[in-house]
Amino acid sequence: MIVVFRHLFYRNYVGLSLWPFIILREAKLREDAVLINHERIHLRQQAELLVVFFYILYVGEWLVRTLLYLDPYRAYQNISFEREAYGFEKDMEYLQNRKPYAFLDFLTRDGQPA
Repeated sequence: MIVVFRHLFYRNYVGLSLWPFIILREAKLREDAVLINHERIHLRQQAELLVVFFYILYVGEWLVRTLLYLDPYRAYQNISFEREAYGFEKDMEYLQNRKPYAFLDFLTRDGQPA
């Protein structure tokens, strides 16, 4: 389910997945297929980890990477969940072919998805 809530977002962020919702900054973003696919990838990740474990791992990985990089935004970009979602957001068939727990492939690997 997609909802619009303008006041939730910080800076350049325009979308967010909070099971079972995709929350967008503006209604016109409903037409952005790449953004919606990115957020749907997150919804699948959340479902695999029974939602609560997704958020625990997401925040934990962000904290560790923030300490490693000393840069919160770079840490965000390198969270395994984000790397998977950004890597496949343009592939509209990805969720149909995605293997369970695919984000694990992005925990240690540098660079782009295979």
